[in-house]
Amino acid sequence: MSLLFLTTGGTIDKLYFDALSEYQIGDSVVERILRTARVALPFRVAELMRKDSLELTDADRATIRTAVEGAPETRIVITHGTDTMTDTARALAGVAAAGKTVVLVGALAPARFAESDATFNLGLAVATAQVAAPGVWIAMNGTVFDGAKVRKDRSINSFVAA
Repeated sequence: MSLLFLTTGGTIDKLYFDALSEYQIGDSVVERILRTARVALPFRVAELMRKDSLELTDADRATIRTAVEGAPETRIVITHGTDTMTDTARALAGVAAAGKTVVLVGALAPARFAESDATFNLGLAVATAQVAAPGVWIAMNGTVFDGAKVRKDRSINSFVAA
C-alpha cells in the first residue's frame, strides 16, 4: 500500500511573520511532518496549489478531482483549508466507485505553531486512509466523518456530523 498526499494550502501550511503581516501560505509541511513521525509506509507528496480554502474555485476543485482520479494510488490524503473542506468533499463524491479512499484534513492553527492540531489531524488522516472503505472522509478534531454528512460549526470551531 502506498499513500498519496495532495496539498492545496489552507491553514495547515500558513506562515506568520509579525504583528503587521497577514498569514501567507508557504511550502507544505506535510513531508516534514511525515518524516519526523517516521512514517514507514511508502508515500509521495504532490502540491496542487497554495490557496486559502475561501479562495478555491470550482475550477480548483475540478483540478483536485482530476488529480485524485488520475492517481495510481487508491489511498489519498488531501490537505485543505477547513472553511470549504466540505465543499471539496462534495465535489469528490463518486470516487468510491473507482475504489479510491480519499481523506481530507486540515488544521485550525498552522502546523508551524507549537500548539497546532495539524500533526494530530494528519496522523488521524494517515490512519483513516489505511483502514477506511472507499469514499470521501474528513479527519478532524479526533473524529472521522463521512464527507457527505459533516459540516464545520464555526460557533465551536469544530466539525460535527450533519
